[in-house]
Amino acid sequence: MNRPTSNDMSAAAGAKETADFEEVPFCADCPLRKIGTFSPNSAEEVAFIQSFKRGEVTVKAGDLLVREGVNSGEFYTLLRGWAFRYRTLSNGNRQILNFLLPGDFIGLQEKLGAHSSNGVEALSDARFCRFPADRLWDLYRNHPSLSYDITWIAAHEELIVDENLVSVGQRTAAQRIAMLMIHLFKRAESVALKDASGSVPFPVNQQHMADALGLSLVHTNKTLGALTRLGYFKVKDGRLTIGKLDSLHALADYFTLPLRGRPLI
Repeated sequence: MNRPTSNDMSAAAGAKETADFEEVPFCADCPLRKIGTFSPNSAEEVAFIQSFKRGEVTVKAGDLLVREGVNSGEFYTLLRGWAFRYRTLSNGNRQILNFLLPGDFIGLQEKLGAHSSNGVEALSDARFCRFPADRLWDLYRNHPSLSYDITWIAAHEELIVDENLVSVGQRTAAQRIAMLMIHLFKRAESVALKDASGSVPFPVNQQHMADALGLSLVHTNKTLGALTRLGYFKVKDGRLTIGKLDSLHALADYFTLPLRGRPLI
């Protein structure tokens, strides 16, 4: 299946972020730790995370962080920007498994030391913290609370994938898109990406949605247009604004989970 690379109504040039990211040399100064979304770590834990960190890498929009079938030997935390995890079939069809936002930890989905069964691509210009996979045992052995955090992150990831499976298996096209919009808006809001106008960055185009939701590009386009005309949401200049959140919740059959502090590695 050939996927268009040009931006459409669901992703404008404004969604692309600058690649001129400053490195964060000290984990204690990580901007993500200052927004209140993530659960705090002790000074000892932050010092270990600092020693665990191998450096940072910037990936341009559309480029790969992790290639399918390759063992990178590393874990990553998304520091800035957006990305997604995906699988590609032999016929070229792609399934997007999960969209990744700042604070997400990447690599737990693989067997340690095995080749990656999925790839990770940057949606916008993005920066990642790098951690060697062969030091994960040091974390489990010396920092039980961080070990619990890793377990929580893995369970949370599974919850997201489960919800995606419910959408693809049981929700209508309109419900799937409504669920995706709510999910991504709330996730972006939780990491302080919502601006004064109430919108969040949205570098997701219609092909990304189709690949995530099991829809054809034509069906995605028609359903997006219908929901936009009804005022549920608006995507303009690479930003998403929700117009009727309660109505969108009802349409998607959205179940709100209580918020709690998320671990940050």
